[in-house]
Amino acid sequence: MWYHYVFVIISLIVIVLALLQGGKSEGASGAITGGGLNVFAKTKERGSEKVISYLTFGFAILWLFFAVLIMVMTTAGSGDSTETASSAAAFAVLGLL
Repeated sequence: MWYHYVFVIISLIVIVLALLQGGKSEGASGAITGGGLNVFAKTKERGSEKVISYLTFGFAILWLFFAVLIMVMTTAGSGDSTETASSAAAFAVLGLL
């Protein structure tokens, strides 16, 4: 179905946008030495960081919408209303399967 392809494309976009996010710590050396302890320090996102943050949030919401859409369409299309099918679809949406 068409929504499976859209879901894969949105998933890849979310992954790329998440990788583009700026780190708030000092990298590997900060993790070893404890330099990244100021996680809640006041740092404002500006410019492209803010745009990437908003895009990540928007595509994450879109990803969640398509995950629920696929779960509903798969459950409704199977004609099987047993509890096992619906719980398997719910676990698949949550990424637990």
